[in-house]
Amino acid sequence: MKFGVFGTGMVGLAISNRLEELGHEVMIGTRDPSKSAEKLKSKKKAVKVGTFAQAAAFGEVLVNATHGAASIEVLKMAGETNLDGKALVDIANPLDFSKGMPPSLFVSNTDSLGEQIQRAFPGLKVVKTLNTVTAPLMVNPRQLAEGDHQLFMCGNDVVAKETVCGILKSFGWLNIIDLGDISNARATEAILPLWVRLYGKLGTAMFNFKIMQ
Repeated sequence: MKFGVFGTGMVGLAISNRLEELGHEVMIGTRDPSKSAEKLKSKKKAVKVGTFAQAAAFGEVLVNATHGAASIEVLKMAGETNLDGKALVDIANPLDFSKGMPPSLFVSNTDSLGEQIQRAFPGLKVVKTLNTVTAPLMVNPRQLAEGDHQLFMCGNDVVAKETVCGILKSFGWLNIIDLGDISNARATEAILPLWVRLYGKLGTAMFNFKIMQ
């Protein structure tokens, strides 16, 4: 399968490298490929680099690993015609660092970044997931408690969620909870203020939530 990954940070690189390891074709999208060379030193050799538009056109499935405040702008740069009809794994969080740490959310309660993306690009099939764990766990959940912890997912399109679920299972995820439509991104994005505080308290990002009944 071909993937277009938006974002050259830790998350984008972790996702891109893992997908390549699993035998997929991957292109990372960036504003200026030539200026991103230093940030992309740790990418797998087979991972291609292009503009956001090129990555969007290349990918059968797309991944939004950008900073939340830039996500909609990046998707506009990718081009709506390159996005239409494709599943988008949305990992971004609406974190607002304008007042320092810990960050707040620039959208919450009655809306979410996932919903804003879905409204702005109705042809996309947005699936919110992976935004509640650190990058190493995203792509290798069995590093922690042998994978005995939960990942949340939500989105409007059933087929897109099935596709994304298959990708997550290939990463090693054992326990995926489908919360329902994209409005449930309000809840998963709202976990981040707690996540940041737990990170500060625990001194490590290698933790996750386990749901017990």
